[in-house]
Amino acid sequence: MLKKIRTILAIVMLVLVTLLFLGVSWRINLWFGFVAKIQFLPAVLSFNVVVLILLLLLTLLFGRIYCSVICPLGIMQDCFSWLHGKFKKNRFSFSPEKKCLRYIVLALFVIMLVVGVTPVTTLLAPYSAYGRIVNTLFKPLYEMLNNALAHYEAQHNLYHFSEVEIWMRSVTTFVVAIVTLLALAVLAWRHGRTYCNTICPVGTFLSFISRFSLLKVSFDKDACKQCGLCEKNCKASAIDFKNCKVDYSRCVVCGDCLEKCKFDALHYGRVSKAPVAVEEKAETVDEGRRSFLLGAGLMTATVAMAQPKVKVDGGLAVIEDKVAPERKTPITPPGSISAQNMQHHCTACQLCVSACPNHVLRPSKSLMTFMQPEMSFERGYCRPECTRCSQVCPTGAIRPITPEQKTEVHAGYAVWLKENCIPLTDKVSCGNCARHCPTGAIQMVDYEGAKVPSIDTAKCIGCGACENLCPARPFSAIYVEGNVMHHLQ
Repeated sequence: MLKKIRTILAIVMLVLVTLLFLGVSWRINLWFGFVAKIQFLPAVLSFNVVVLILLLLLTLLFGRIYCSVICPLGIMQDCFSWLHGKFKKNRFSFSPEKKCLRYIVLALFVIMLVVGVTPVTTLLAPYSAYGRIVNTLFKPLYEMLNNALAHYEAQHNLYHFSEVEIWMRSVTTFVVAIVTLLALAVLAWRHGRTYCNTICPVGTFLSFISRFSLLKVSFDKDACKQCGLCEKNCKASAIDFKNCKVDYSRCVVCGDCLEKCKFDALHYGRVSKAPVAVEEKAETVDEGRRSFLLGAGLMTATVAMAQPKVKVDGGLAVIEDKVAPERKTPITPPGSISAQNMQHHCTACQLCVSACPNHVLRPSKSLMTFMQPEMSFERGYCRPECTRCSQVCPTGAIRPITPEQKTEVHAGYAVWLKENCIPLTDKVSCGNCARHCPTGAIQMVDYEGAKVPSIDTAKCIGCGACENLCPARPFSAIYVEGNVMHHLQ
């Protein structure tokens, strides 16, 4: 019964998180956006004390059930392991805990989180790794299916589906997602939960607490026949059936061992005092050292704050794609407050990139802001009435703002490029940038016998409407530079 309940909850959680990143419907984000905010690391970075307390209490009560029920990356690894189990049964064996490797990775992760070195933290964060896999690899497949259905329905005068543009936002993120998926698939296929119990910083942190959980898997030595089925089916390699012991720091309470035991020798519940006393006595010195590391790690982490080309009607010509300009300062989304706040809080999960309806957000290529979202306006502009990225961000990297507040946030400022402006290069009138500026920051003035844009940077909010709608190709005659620190109008 324990395994069935755990499996149902895990499947529901995995489906909901996946739907968030696929962007199936905005209603799903509104109704089930909480599944992103109850992930451990986003809760730490957003200082969500309520969620953190609930997760810690959940671990103290049930053990590391977070890793097998709530964490989407852990559930995905269980899926790979389950598939292999259909071909090869009883393939696991007990192995000692890799203490040094686990603690080194955790210490490195915490230090990098505090310092703000994002490449390390973004690659190791489990929830974010899963988000990048879904958004980069699975979402294009979903969009292809959507477009196929839209094309089929259009032939029958039905319009339940509408075609969407499929495009790669970042080659770097695509490669990282592919490598991550393959690495996790191989590890889970061959060795079960190697990543969770050796590399994952969240798993290592929760392992400290799970040692003291109220409910645990324990042996009934009198009933045990030493068949070894529990050990051979423990994907965490946490069961030593010869000594009738369970490594509670790695046990994720999946229930596989309970299901496989034919002699009712394994039970999940409160462990009697006698065996616990002996076990704790044998590990007294080591527990003290680990508890110190736990306290230091938690305090430090908490302080850290931490498709095809479009053609014109009639097919007369191909509209040349815009090319992103070289910006001296990247533009972070309104609500991110500053580049520093984004750098210290964002784990590059790509949920905001997936939720952006205007195709403005894409992963950064810079090493210091590796795969974190930044704004670019080749395919759209940041509409003042849209605040979706701030509504879905689970870490506090993009704070929730209202449309009214967004119109007052100066995320950047427009810059005019004389050499690209078509009133001067082609001797034709334009004024597209001034007509579409939502804040009235652009006025057309006389210059060398032509009307060219004059920009009032005090009014410009950096929405990118001028850059996106400028007819100059491939480089716009007006582009947006970011503000390191956002300021209000």
